[in-house]
Amino acid sequence: MKQESYFSQLDGIRFIAVGLVLFDHWLAERNFLPLGPLGVTMFFVLSGFLITRILIESKIKDDKLGRSHWFSVKQFIIRRSIRIFPIYYLTIFVLFILNVPPVRDTIIWCITYSTNIYIATKEHWMGTIDHLWSLAVEEQYYLIFPYLILFLPSKHYLKVLVSMICLSVIIRIFLYLNGNEWMAQYVLMPTCLDSFGLGGLLAYLYTFHREGIFQKVSQTKYLIGSLILLIGYMIAVRYIQLSTNQIHFFGNLVLERLVGSIFCFFLIAKAVVGYSGTMKAFLENTVVIYLGKISYGLYLYHNFVYNFYHTPNSSIVLRVLHKIQKIVPLLTQNTAFELLYFFGITTLIATVSWFLIEKPINNLKKYFTY
Repeated sequence: MKQESYFSQLDGIRFIAVGLVLFDHWLAERNFLPLGPLGVTMFFVLSGFLITRILIESKIKDDKLGRSHWFSVKQFIIRRSIRIFPIYYLTIFVLFILNVPPVRDTIIWCITYSTNIYIATKEHWMGTIDHLWSLAVEEQYYLIFPYLILFLPSKHYLKVLVSMICLSVIIRIFLYLNGNEWMAQYVLMPTCLDSFGLGGLLAYLYTFHREGIFQKVSQTKYLIGSLILLIGYMIAVRYIQLSTNQIHFFGNLVLERLVGSIFCFFLIAKAVVGYSGTMKAFLENTVVIYLGKISYGLYLYHNFVYNFYHTPNSSIVLRVLHKIQKIVPLLTQNTAFELLYFFGITTLIATVSWFLIEKPINNLKKYFTY
């Protein structure tokens, strides 16, 4: 079985995911659709697909070579650490030194990748480091899932993945019915398992049923159907919110991530096979691919460039923006310009990070192949 090392259009999907998050966070209340949560969900489904595929292929290779699966566990941990830890901990270190709140007060939560647990238990967000919750979810997922794939017989994979999807929805329903604050339902790792599970299911179908079921689910009609479902759901949620003045109700809490994950399942399936036409041109555009490659940095740094709720007018980013708008009044309260301005700064920082830190360190992964 040949292992594909790179799916060219998935970098474009990464860019779409991070773009949705940035657009949502920077627009804040001006955006009434849950685009940010959809972007995070897209990352989770994509991660579920890529990680599960890597682990399944590693298990197959282990069995073929007669080596212990602990070899693949070690390689997985080292490679993930090389990719994720350097700029994350560098960022936490800089924020700690600069005393950016609430990093010093929550430093243990930050360095142990448990900010999502802090948010769920304290029932409030964490200012400029709000977004670190999703990185915590990913790390907690990595602590458990590799062992399930590498040490369980492959005949149990489908049951495990379907159970993950069902369990996640059940937990969210349970938390809702027991009156838990909505944050717990949103940020805890077990409540995100339907996204990872659907991504994992896609990897399972790709690995074992590439010419059968996988080809069927990657058909355009299913993508369009899931998109209609997602749009219809968003419109219904918005209508109910406006008519009842309730932001967090049952459907929004329990179903939002599931509906979004189903759409992302078909979106990514189609990208793995390969889009054609306009979508192919977009996903394979050189700039889009590059932005997808640096999407981790874009996500990690964007909240420090600008946060609608927490960035003071005294910040250098906003002071420069206001000077530009004073010189060119036409740009005052110009949302499109402001988004491009914030995106340009974030991209510059992520680019420096990529070439000076991430890319050189990532090159070390060649010494830890599966």
